Amino acid sequence: MTAAKARAQFSIERTYPASVEDAWALWTSKQGIESWWGPEGFAVTVEQMDLRPGGALTYLMTAVAPEQVAFMQRAGMPLSTPCRITFTELTAPTRLAYTTLTDFVPGVEPYEVATVVELKPAPEGVRMVITFDAMHDEIWTERARAGHESQLRKLDAIMAVRS
Repeated sequence: MTAAKARAQFSIERTYPASVEDAWALWTSKQGIESWWGPEGFAVTVEQMDLRPGGALTYLMTAVAPEQVAFMQRAGMPLSTPCRITFTELTAPTRLAYTTLTDFVPGVEPYEVATVVELKPAPEGVRMVITFDAMHDEIWTERARAGHESQLRKLDAIMAVRS
């Protein structure tokens, strides 16, 4: 028997002038998630949040900016999409992990993508490191990275206002 090939990963790091607890709240509360989750031009409405290993965050992601609405309409895609992540680890207030089912890529069998969020005290406030599984190929991995960077720009703006 051979070991499974390790999945490639990529990480994104940020440091914010905030406490670990404040950053944790933005990742683990309805109000926090709705304030920044999803790429720019999209809004998120949390439908359920069960913060335990095996629990889920279910939310509706809706295109709200004119450019995103027009793109979705041209592509024949719905403006709102139901989404779900399943928590695999929660160690308050420093670490959470979850999986997301990737079931939207034409011609590719659905597969799970793991994400780990680590929050650590730093001299400047809190250091956040998010590690993602790579997607099935380089093009989709770069699309995922761009989407995560877009989403984190929203978090950056919230943290800037709070500091």
